[in-house]
Amino acid sequence: MDDTLLSRIEDAGLNASAPPQQRWMDGWLLRLSPGKARRARCVNALAAGRLPLLHKLQLAAEVFAQAQLPMVVRITCFTQPPDLDTTLADMGWQRLDETRVMVAPRLPIRPSAPESAGLRWRLLPPAEFAAAVGALRRSPLPQVAAHAQRLASSPVPYEGYALCDPDGQVLACGQLAMEHELVGLYDVFTHPDLRGRGLAHQLCERLLTLAALAGARVGYLQVESENTTARSIYKRLGFVDGYSYHYRQPPAAG
Repeated sequence: MDDTLLSRIEDAGLNASAPPQQRWMDGWLLRLSPGKARRARCVNALAAGRLPLLHKLQLAAEVFAQAQLPMVVRITCFTQPPDLDTTLADMGWQRLDETRVMVAPRLPIRPSAPESAGLRWRLLPPAEFAAAVGALRRSPLPQVAAHAQRLASSPVPYEGYALCDPDGQVLACGQLAMEHELVGLYDVFTHPDLRGRGLAHQLCERLLTLAALAGARVGYLQVESENTTARSIYKRLGFVDGYSYHYRQPPAAG
């Protein structure tokens, strides 16, 4: 897959997950959201910078300590310097959360059809969407509030949708973030008691169709490598692996 496209997708993913609590430090983007998403509360090493690595790690650790968050470093194929992962591993930093970035070079366009079995399609504002996701995940209220704040302040246009039963109960939900011809799928979640019924496929297909009709041409998403069920759904929708990333945390955090 074209490296330029993957680099643009990495940039789009950073923009779509940008929290209001972040700062730039000698080539590192420090994200400090108190929410659940690790990508919004980590170090992104985007440029080599000028400070010695040990000094920069110490400065970053102080920032995360002040924010009362564990420090983790996100490692991608775009991380600078390229040997940062090896260096941290040699220092005893633990590897966490292997994640795949999947890409759909072409988006499916399906004619809009009435939802089956009386299901309803709802567009949700940020606070309501964060509450719906939080309820399905049983997230603590501070994480729900942080999620809502991040969505409301996102620099990338956001739309969150839910599939609901006739009584209004959310059965599945997901959101899309569009940047030029790229669209990212985020927070796709199905009620635990209703998995395996095709709701996630129906939801994602509808989201991607809406994005395509609005001008998007390429889709991307991030999914844990071990989540084979979700990865199977996305493959049926035309997604393939683009690249992967993981995190490193210092030994004391273990």
